[in-house]
Amino acid sequence: MSTPKLAAADSVGWPKDLPLLPHPAEIIVGLVAFAILYWLYAKKVVPRMEEMYAERTAAIEGGMEEAEAAQKEAEAAKAKYEKQLSEAHAEAGKIREDARAQGADIVAEARTQAGVEAGRITESAHKSIEAERQAAAVSLRGDVGRMSTDLAGRIVGESLEDETRQRGIVERFLADLEAGDAKTVKAGAKAEES
Repeated sequence: MSTPKLAAADSVGWPKDLPLLPHPAEIIVGLVAFAILYWLYAKKVVPRMEEMYAERTAAIEGGMEEAEAAQKEAEAAKAKYEKQLSEAHAEAGKIREDARAQGADIVAEARTQAGVEAGRITESAHKSIEAERQAAAVSLRGDVGRMSTDLAGRIVGESLEDETRQRGIVERFLADLEAGDAKTVKAGAKAEES
């Protein structure tokens, strides 16, 4: 292949020996298409992508700020809850202590009332017993007096039914009995001391 062939190929058009080299018309069309695409991307696509990127960045940053704010609110709510919980525990303890104190007061009052009531019942029982003892003593005196006068009348052989005489005898007899009981008790006490 000689030079004349190359020169002839130049004059007619594009060389056929260089198949990888694009045709100049394709290069021009390619450059124009590239320029149009570049212009479209530069004017339409890239600004829209930048806008979307900015929106997404703002959303993420806003979300992070909202998350931080929510976290701060949650921490504040937790602190408030813990404070309320501790106050509730303190109040519950106070209520328990008040209830214990009131219970102790109620028990003490009930004991006092029971003691007063027991004292009243005991006093009433003592009075009742004393009244019954006195009634029994009076009844016994009358019975002992009647029996002693009957017995004395049988021993002496005369009737001791005179009321005045009977009373005097009975009173003297009972007085002697009481005096004898008192001497016996005193003598027993002296014997125990020695």
